[in-house]
Amino acid sequence: MEDFRAIADGLAADIAAGRLGPGERLPPLRRFARDRRIAPSTAARVYRELGRRGLTVGEVGRGTFVRTAVPPAEPALAEPGGHRVDLELNFPLLPDQSALLAKSLAHLVHRSDALAEALRPVGAAGTAAARQAAAGHLARGDWAPDPRRLLFAGNGRQAIAAAVAALVPPGGRLGVEPLTFPVVKGIAARLGVTLVPLAMDEHGVTPDALRAAAPLRAVYLQPALHNPLGITMPTHRREELAALLRELDIHAIEDAIYGFLRADLPPLAALAPERTVLLDSLSKRLAPGLTLGFLVPPSGAAPPDFAGALRSGAWTATGFALDAATRWLGDGTAAAVEQAKRADAAARQHLAAERLAGFRLRADPHAYHCWWELPDPWRADTFVAAAARRGIAVTPSGAFTVGTGHAPNAVRLALASPPLDVLAEALDVLAELGRGTAEAGGAE
Repeated sequence: MEDFRAIADGLAADIAAGRLGPGERLPPLRRFARDRRIAPSTAARVYRELGRRGLTVGEVGRGTFVRTAVPPAEPALAEPGGHRVDLELNFPLLPDQSALLAKSLAHLVHRSDALAEALRPVGAAGTAAARQAAAGHLARGDWAPDPRRLLFAGNGRQAIAAAVAALVPPGGRLGVEPLTFPVVKGIAARLGVTLVPLAMDEHGVTPDALRAAAPLRAVYLQPALHNPLGITMPTHRREELAALLRELDIHAIEDAIYGFLRADLPPLAALAPERTVLLDSLSKRLAPGLTLGFLVPPSGAAPPDFAGALRSGAWTATGFALDAATRWLGDGTAAAVEQAKRADAAARQHLAAERLAGFRLRADPHAYHCWWELPDPWRADTFVAAAARRGIAVTPSGAFTVGTGHAPNAVRLALASPPLDVLAEALDVLAELGRGTAEAGGAE
């Protein structure tokens, strides 16, 4: 009698080779058993094994479907020249920003001495000019980082990794929102850190959840334009959490990468500077291809060794990126691009609200992404697969879910990448898909 694992291996090979595509429905168990001439109990074990491997998803009364692959860290990039509409990756690039950025780099192209200086290695502290420029640019309201303390990473993800490595030892516990930036999940797994999901309400992580989860070594938070939910934490909640950080003697890792879109609100670091490490980067502010990460350590006599973590992880910035960023931050180029992106994000949110009217959409009007709670009978995995068949890539809630908790029946739409006319057409297709019932119910 054929072993159920061998049958599962064969189906897994078909999925890997594309012979069974995302969203494709497998035969009902009895038909599968009859076709394969195996016992129904063996067929059930095959389907359970495929589910255990993360290759399929089953819905009661609907059937078993090939699952859309969800990497643990981030969605996959589209193939060069591919024609899909990418609503997975959220890297806003404005049509005219390349010329603006290039203008600031003319000195590196035309002056060999400037280029030679930019090609030299730099440490985690960068240069005095870079620290001064970054401190002025990261300032919000009455808060500004001390330029003497600023550190630089190659990008924002490396800054996150360094902060986690400096604050949480292997085996330690890091509090996170129950839906969090997928990269954090991958970083924690590689550093041997346990993620502890903290309950949220409409304002973000609740103080009761943070208190109940103790002891924690640190907590990773996205107070401004939370990814994926779009929540922006109001000042009163930030004040409550700041007081609790002091009471519980834990640090917060504040991911401020989307904060430039809500420059009206002070960061958590302004309320608890001695307990908060603030992280930011240029990937959203300017461009992902030539970026820089910023790490603002907590104030105090002896903060954790973030510079050592950056060095040991090989996460320090390159001299060329540091020099380029110093120019962009210092001559007004970065500020001009960011102002244009704030207007662009608002326009895209307006478009999403208009084209997806009537659905349960959650978003901050300043954000580049929104959270769509799908209508019944749709489920996130099958909706993602159906959208993919129409050339549109979206991200299911499972990519953001921490631990073994139940993933909400929702998808995140990243609005930044396509041109506005392409985005409008894609949203219309998704709206039509959302209103359909036959495919959602698994009808053949």
